[in-house]
Amino acid sequence: MTTALITGPTSGLGRQFAIQLAAAGHDLILVSRDETRLTELSIELSEGYGTQSEIIPTDLADRQQLSAVEQRLADRSQPVDWLINNAGFGLSQSFLEATVDDEQRMIDVMVTAPMRLTHAALPGMLERGFGRNIVVSSVASWLTTGTYSAAKAWATVFVEGLQNEVGDSGVNVTALCPGFVRTEFHERAAIQVGSVPEKMWLKADEVVQTAIKDCDKGRVLSVPSQQYQVLAQVARVSPRSVVRRLSSMR
Repeated sequence: MTTALITGPTSGLGRQFAIQLAAAGHDLILVSRDETRLTELSIELSEGYGTQSEIIPTDLADRQQLSAVEQRLADRSQPVDWLINNAGFGLSQSFLEATVDDEQRMIDVMVTAPMRLTHAALPGMLERGFGRNIVVSSVASWLTTGTYSAAKAWATVFVEGLQNEVGDSGVNVTALCPGFVRTEFHERAAIQVGSVPEKMWLKADEVVQTAIKDCDKGRVLSVPSQQYQVLAQVARVSPRSVVRRLSSMR
Protein backbone atom coordinates (compact mmCIF):
# COMPACT_ATOMS: atom_id res chain seq x y z
CA MET A 1 0.00 0.00 0.00
CA THR A 2 1.40 3.38 -0.98
CA THR A 3 1.13 6.50 1.15
CA ALA A 4 0.68 10.16 0.19
CA LEU A 5 1.34 13.17 2.43
CA ILE A 6 -0.66 16.27 1.55
CA THR A 7 -0.33 19.72 3.11
CA GLY A 8 -3.41 21.93 3.14
CA PRO A 9 -5.86 19.10 2.31
CA THR A 10 -9.06 20.45 3.87
CA SER A 11 -10.12 22.71 0.99
CA GLY A 12 -9.46 23.64 -2.62
CA LEU A 13 -6.81 21.80 -4.59
CA GLY A 14 -5.54 20.05 -1.47
CA ARG A 15 -8.92 18.48 -0.85
CA GLN A 16 -9.05 17.28 -4.44
CA PHE A 17 -5.60 15.75 -4.10
CA ALA A 18 -6.80 13.90 -0.99
CA ILE A 19 -9.95 12.64 -2.71
CA GLN A 20 -8.27 11.54 -5.93
CA LEU A 21 -5.30 9.87 -4.26
CA ALA A 22 -7.62 8.09 -1.81
CA ALA A 23 -9.77 6.95 -4.72
CA ALA A 24 -6.62 5.55 -6.36
CA GLY A 25 -5.97 3.43 -3.26
CA HIS A 26 -3.33 5.45 -1.43
CA ASP A 27 -3.33 5.79 2.34
CA LEU A 28 -2.95 9.40 3.40
CA ILE A 29 -1.14 11.65 5.82
CA LEU A 30 -3.10 14.88 6.16
CA VAL A 31 -1.32 18.02 7.38
CA SER A 32 -3.12 21.23 8.29
CA ARG A 33 -3.68 23.61 11.20
CA ASP A 34 -7.35 22.69 11.66
CA GLU A 35 -7.54 19.38 13.57
CA THR A 36 -11.35 19.29 13.44
CA ARG A 37 -11.47 19.57 9.65
CA LEU A 38 -8.64 17.06 9.31
CA THR A 39 -10.59 14.56 11.38
CA GLU A 40 -13.76 15.12 9.38
CA LEU A 41 -11.85 14.65 6.11
CA SER A 42 -10.18 11.50 7.42
CA ILE A 43 -13.55 9.98 8.29
CA GLU A 44 -15.03 11.01 4.94
CA LEU A 45 -12.19 9.41 2.99
CA SER A 46 -12.28 6.25 5.07
CA GLU A 47 -16.01 5.82 4.55
CA GLY A 48 -15.86 6.73 0.88
CA TYR A 49 -12.74 4.92 -0.26
CA GLY A 50 -11.67 2.57 2.54
CA THR A 51 -8.33 4.30 3.00
CA GLN A 52 -6.45 4.89 6.23
CA SER A 53 -5.58 8.50 7.09
CA GLU A 54 -3.05 9.73 9.58
CA ILE A 55 -3.61 13.34 10.64
CA ILE A 56 -0.85 15.70 11.78
CA PRO A 57 -2.28 19.05 12.96
CA THR A 58 0.48 21.49 12.06
CA ASP A 59 1.08 25.18 11.59
CA LEU A 60 3.64 25.05 8.78
CA ALA A 61 4.90 28.52 9.72
CA ASP A 62 5.97 27.15 13.11
CA ARG A 63 9.42 25.62 12.72
CA GLN A 64 9.00 23.27 15.69
CA GLN A 65 5.68 21.92 14.39
CA LEU A 66 7.08 21.66 10.88
CA SER A 67 9.93 19.56 12.25
CA ALA A 68 7.49 16.84 13.29
CA VAL A 69 6.26 16.52 9.70
CA GLU A 70 9.85 16.39 8.47
CA GLN A 71 10.56 13.54 10.85
CA ARG A 72 7.52 11.64 9.61
CA LEU A 73 8.67 12.01 6.00
CA ALA A 74 12.19 10.87 6.87
CA ASP A 75 10.99 7.73 8.69
CA ARG A 76 12.26 4.86 6.52
CA SER A 77 10.07 2.36 8.40
CA GLN A 78 6.91 4.15 7.21
CA PRO A 79 7.74 5.29 3.69
CA VAL A 80 5.88 8.10 1.96
CA ASP A 81 5.55 7.64 -1.80
CA TRP A 82 3.74 10.84 -2.77
CA LEU A 83 4.43 14.30 -1.32
CA ILE A 84 2.00 17.06 -2.24
CA ASN A 85 3.26 20.47 -1.12
CA ASN A 86 -0.03 22.27 -1.55
CA ALA A 87 -0.52 24.58 1.45
CA GLY A 88 -0.55 28.28 0.67
CA PHE A 89 -2.51 31.50 0.84
CA GLY A 90 -2.71 34.94 -0.71
CA LEU A 91 -2.83 38.47 0.66
CA SER A 92 -5.21 41.13 -0.59
CA GLN A 93 -2.82 43.94 0.35
CA SER A 94 0.23 45.03 -1.58
CA PHE A 95 3.70 44.48 -0.11
CA LEU A 96 3.82 47.95 1.47
CA GLU A 97 0.27 47.66 2.83
CA ALA A 98 0.63 44.20 4.38
CA THR A 99 2.35 43.64 7.70
CA VAL A 100 5.85 42.22 7.61
CA ASP A 101 4.63 39.35 9.79
CA ASP A 102 2.02 38.38 7.18
CA GLU A 103 4.67 38.56 4.47
CA GLN A 104 7.00 36.39 6.55
CA ARG A 105 4.26 33.85 7.19
CA MET A 106 3.68 33.55 3.45
CA ILE A 107 7.36 32.83 2.87
CA ASP A 108 7.39 30.31 5.74
CA VAL A 109 4.39 28.39 4.39
CA MET A 110 5.05 28.60 0.65
CA VAL A 111 8.85 28.49 0.48
CA THR A 112 10.43 27.23 3.70
CA ALA A 113 7.94 24.42 4.35
CA PRO A 114 8.06 22.87 0.82
CA MET A 115 11.87 23.10 0.83
CA ARG A 116 12.26 21.38 4.18
CA LEU A 117 9.59 18.74 3.57
CA THR A 118 11.02 17.88 0.17
CA HIS A 119 14.51 17.67 1.65
CA ALA A 120 13.19 15.23 4.25
CA ALA A 121 11.29 13.06 1.76
CA LEU A 122 13.67 12.74 -1.19
CA PRO A 123 16.48 10.61 0.31
CA GLY A 124 14.07 7.77 1.12
CA MET A 125 12.37 8.05 -2.25
CA LEU A 126 15.72 7.86 -4.03
CA GLU A 127 16.76 4.82 -1.99
CA ARG A 128 13.56 3.02 -2.96
CA GLY A 129 13.78 4.13 -6.58
CA PHE A 130 10.27 5.55 -6.54
CA GLY A 131 8.64 8.78 -5.48
CA ARG A 132 6.27 11.47 -6.64
CA ASN A 133 6.64 15.05 -5.45
CA ILE A 134 4.22 17.77 -6.55
CA VAL A 135 4.73 21.39 -5.50
CA VAL A 136 1.70 23.57 -6.15
CA SER A 137 2.99 26.69 -7.90
CA SER A 138 1.08 28.99 -10.27
CA VAL A 139 1.24 30.77 -13.60
CA ALA A 140 1.87 33.75 -11.31
CA SER A 141 5.40 32.38 -11.02
CA TRP A 142 6.09 33.98 -14.42
CA LEU A 143 4.43 37.29 -13.49
CA THR A 144 5.35 40.06 -11.04
CA THR A 145 2.56 40.36 -8.48
CA GLY A 146 4.41 40.85 -5.22
CA THR A 147 5.47 38.27 -2.67
CA TYR A 148 2.95 35.70 -3.91
CA SER A 149 4.52 35.67 -7.38
CA ALA A 150 7.99 35.62 -5.86
CA ALA A 151 7.12 32.61 -3.70
CA LYS A 152 5.63 30.78 -6.66
CA ALA A 153 8.61 31.67 -8.85
CA TRP A 154 10.79 30.05 -6.20
CA ALA A 155 8.58 26.94 -6.25
CA THR A 156 8.77 26.56 -10.03
CA VAL A 157 12.53 27.03 -10.26
CA PHE A 158 13.06 24.83 -7.19
CA VAL A 159 11.30 21.94 -8.93
CA GLU A 160 13.16 22.50 -12.20
CA GLY A 161 16.44 22.37 -10.31
CA LEU A 162 15.40 19.23 -8.44
CA GLN A 163 14.71 17.45 -11.71
CA ASN A 164 18.35 17.94 -12.65
CA GLU A 165 19.34 16.21 -9.42
CA VAL A 166 16.93 13.25 -9.42
CA GLY A 167 17.37 12.51 -13.13
CA ASP A 168 16.07 9.06 -14.13
CA SER A 169 16.01 7.71 -10.57
CA GLY A 170 12.32 6.81 -10.61
CA VAL A 171 11.53 9.90 -8.54
CA ASN A 172 9.47 12.49 -10.40
CA VAL A 173 9.11 16.13 -9.34
CA THR A 174 6.45 18.40 -10.80
CA ALA A 175 5.49 22.04 -10.35
CA LEU A 176 1.75 22.46 -10.81
CA CYS A 177 1.15 25.88 -12.35
CA PRO A 178 -2.57 26.60 -12.73
CA GLY A 179 -4.28 29.93 -13.25
CA PHE A 180 -7.56 30.91 -11.59
CA VAL A 181 -9.22 27.87 -10.00
CA ARG A 182 -12.73 27.67 -8.54
CA THR A 183 -11.88 27.26 -4.85
CA GLU A 184 -12.23 29.29 -1.64
CA PHE A 185 -8.70 30.67 -2.12
CA HIS A 186 -9.58 34.14 -3.40
CA GLU A 187 -12.56 34.61 -1.09
CA ARG A 188 -10.52 33.69 1.99
CA ALA A 189 -7.82 36.17 0.95
CA ALA A 190 -10.41 38.88 0.17
CA ILE A 191 -8.98 39.16 -3.35
CA GLN A 192 -11.33 40.76 -5.88
CA VAL A 193 -11.66 38.62 -9.01
CA GLY A 194 -14.95 39.83 -10.43
CA SER A 195 -13.32 41.01 -13.65
CA VAL A 196 -11.81 37.61 -14.49
CA PRO A 197 -13.56 36.16 -17.60
CA GLU A 198 -15.45 32.92 -17.04
CA LYS A 199 -13.33 31.08 -19.61
CA MET A 200 -10.22 31.68 -17.47
CA TRP A 201 -11.60 29.76 -14.49
CA LEU A 202 -10.52 26.13 -14.03
CA LYS A 203 -12.17 23.30 -12.10
CA ALA A 204 -10.20 22.02 -9.11
CA ASP A 205 -10.83 18.35 -9.86
CA GLU A 206 -9.58 18.69 -13.44
CA VAL A 207 -6.48 20.63 -12.34
CA VAL A 208 -5.55 17.92 -9.84
CA GLN A 209 -6.28 15.10 -12.27
CA THR A 210 -3.91 16.73 -14.78
CA ALA A 211 -1.22 17.24 -12.14
CA ILE A 212 -1.27 13.62 -10.99
CA LYS A 213 -1.08 12.34 -14.56
CA ASP A 214 1.72 14.75 -15.47
CA CYS A 215 3.74 13.81 -12.39
CA ASP A 216 3.37 10.10 -13.13
CA LYS A 217 4.61 10.79 -16.68
CA GLY A 218 7.64 12.68 -15.37
CA ARG A 219 6.61 16.12 -16.60
CA VAL A 220 8.41 18.81 -14.65
CA LEU A 221 5.89 21.59 -15.36
CA SER A 222 2.16 20.92 -15.30
CA VAL A 223 0.15 23.81 -16.71
CA PRO A 224 -3.52 22.76 -16.94
CA SER A 225 -5.61 24.04 -19.86
CA GLN A 226 -4.60 25.39 -23.21
CA GLN A 227 -5.30 29.04 -22.36
CA TYR A 228 -2.85 29.01 -19.47
CA GLN A 229 -0.26 27.08 -21.44
CA VAL A 230 -0.33 29.91 -23.99
CA LEU A 231 -0.25 32.58 -21.27
CA ALA A 232 2.68 30.90 -19.53
CA GLN A 233 4.64 30.65 -22.77
CA VAL A 234 4.00 34.30 -23.61
CA ALA A 235 5.06 35.39 -20.12
CA ARG A 236 8.24 33.31 -20.29
CA VAL A 237 9.43 34.71 -23.63
CA SER A 238 8.27 38.32 -23.30
CA PRO A 239 10.67 41.08 -22.21
CA ARG A 240 10.48 41.50 -18.44
CA SER A 241 9.52 45.15 -18.87
CA VAL A 242 6.40 44.00 -20.71
CA VAL A 243 5.62 41.38 -18.05
CA ARG A 244 5.93 44.00 -15.31
CA ARG A 245 3.62 46.36 -17.16
CA LEU A 246 0.99 43.69 -17.73
CA SER A 247 1.25 42.41 -14.16
CA SER A 248 0.60 45.88 -12.77
CA MET A 249 -2.72 46.19 -14.65
CA ARG A 250 -5.73 45.62 -12.38
